[in-house]
Amino acid sequence: MIIAVDGPTASGKGTISKRLAKHFGLPFLDTGLLYRAVGWTVHQRGGNADNSADALAACAFDDDLLDNPELRSEAVGGLASRVSVHPEVRQALDKRQKDFAGQPGGAVLDGRDIGTVIAPDADAKLFVTASSNARAVRRFEEMKRRGEQVDFDDILTDILRRDDRDQNRAAAPLKPAADADLLDTTNLTIDAAIQQAIALVNAKTSGRRDKDPA
Repeated sequence: MIIAVDGPTASGKGTISKRLAKHFGLPFLDTGLLYRAVGWTVHQRGGNADNSADALAACAFDDDLLDNPELRSEAVGGLASRVSVHPEVRQALDKRQKDFAGQPGGAVLDGRDIGTVIAPDADAKLFVTASSNARAVRRFEEMKRRGEQVDFDDILTDILRRDDRDQNRAAAPLKPAADADLLDTTNLTIDAAIQQAIALVNAKTSGRRDKDPA
């Protein structure tokens, strides 16, 4: 069973995806980490994230880099959004994602184009979203808990900028797949959002699982 979870930054899709993977006993891939690894590598090499050649050269990173906690920072998130607009980068990372999705037994993947590009035949597709203000509040509180000095208006501006890049890039723009279920988490607790996500996946896959041979 393949579960595709897409949505904008700070919508809750990462947490929801991890809980779906645990609930259904499936491996999980945060595909955004791949783009963060590219952005981080470009920066470490003194390159320009907006330059397609620099970004493409950074795609051959070692998988061990995905365990680097620095990839989770806001600054690297911004770099990831910038390198992700390059079609060459997306093509270079496609195989890693499709191989993960296609492993025996299936998987859960979250990102921006899982249901539309990486796994268009996924058994269940969710598009997790929330208002830009709600997402900014979540990110603001998360960063404060980490002890970072942050300004709410700066975070909101950054989220809106990322949304614009993700939704309007030429290659695999962020948008719901035609057959995706929308999950708006603006007014939901994380536990309520997870329960709704599980229910949506069950509704999409129960018939298929019932038909599977024992």
